[in-house]
Amino acid sequence: MSGPSRLRLHLSPAAVRAVRHGHPWIYPDRIRTHNRPGDIGDLAALYDPQDRFLGLGFFDPESPIRVRVLHAGPRVTLDDAWWSRHLDQALERRLPFFDPALTTGWRCLHGENDGWPGLVLDRYHDRFVLKLYSTVWLPRLEPVVALLVHRLHPRSLILRLSRNIAPLARDRFHRRDGDTLAGEPVTEPVVFLEHGLRFEADPVRGQKTGFFLDQRDNRHLVGSLAAGAAVLNAFSFSGGFSLHAARGGALSITDLDISPHALAAARRNLALNQHLPEVSAARHETVQADTFDWLAQSTARSFDLVILDPPSMARRSDERDGALAAYARLARLGAPRVRPRGWFVAASCSAHVAAPDFFETVRRETRRSGLRFTEWRTTGHPLDHPATFPEAHYLKAIYLRRL
Repeated sequence: MSGPSRLRLHLSPAAVRAVRHGHPWIYPDRIRTHNRPGDIGDLAALYDPQDRFLGLGFFDPESPIRVRVLHAGPRVTLDDAWWSRHLDQALERRLPFFDPALTTGWRCLHGENDGWPGLVLDRYHDRFVLKLYSTVWLPRLEPVVALLVHRLHPRSLILRLSRNIAPLARDRFHRRDGDTLAGEPVTEPVVFLEHGLRFEADPVRGQKTGFFLDQRDNRHLVGSLAAGAAVLNAFSFSGGFSLHAARGGALSITDLDISPHALAAARRNLALNQHLPEVSAARHETVQADTFDWLAQSTARSFDLVILDPPSMARRSDERDGALAAYARLARLGAPRVRPRGWFVAASCSAHVAAPDFFETVRRETRRSGLRFTEWRTTGHPLDHPATFPEAHYLKAIYLRRL
């Protein structure tokens, strides 16, 4: 797979240590010398101050992450065979974990954590979504697409772009969010399976790649706790937790979200699974409201299972303290809604809030509620969303049971 001409970059000792320990990002102030100015997507050869080869990375002159490391270690030739092996290694790590008769939606490539920095590939049955978080892939998009088509034979391959790179992708590379890269255009939601349940994804216009695949394991776990329960799914989005709870035997489910579009998606997903007796038997209610306000005002209502899974509360490091305060308030408001012997599940998808800080915040606020809870378990990333460096750890959840 050919690309732009190569740079030679000499790194600072701190950057050398980071690369050797597997960190995939190099910042501008960690680059000591370069042989010429670089352009977007240039393949850069990385060296230590003693001119010893460290690895290869993609260069982005406009990004605060100046180099995204593609390979660290001995010299390699990035020919078609290397790229093919690189893809197969990531795919083969996932194959043992998904029964295609039960689950047809999962993450095939998880960016830096699979050696594809700034690139995500999600699968929804026979439709695939390629999402780019970095401009470094734009100059080499055609050979990437050719490789994916050859290996995966997608019915559709859709391009999604992070908001920060969309203008440059449009103006310089003539690529737009939602473009069809290969196969058929996607004109309606795609239905896929998750643990035997049917869900719809919107690969062209939906958030992220069309669905939040990363909570799959937690949704399944919630389903195992839901027998006979009255369930509150706050920040319910498209009802993933609710549907698993219904299949698990919940008697009633309340989906709470401020977005009418999210609640409509939850109703559609419920309708897709009415052939299951447990799902059709569960009473389903949708409430359009701000979760903080509703929890504060609806003090008379209680539930056997309360799920709090808000969107990211901290998109930048300077928002961390505010996010922890918001999580604390949610725990204070949510804990009293849990009936005796009921379950309280709190989740965070904020990378700038470390798991220990989040867990301790929830533990502290449930203690302050005056109610007695015992901790069952905490969870992190599913196997198709590996986290191999500190900044990649964003997903965490804690399960508490009221005594």
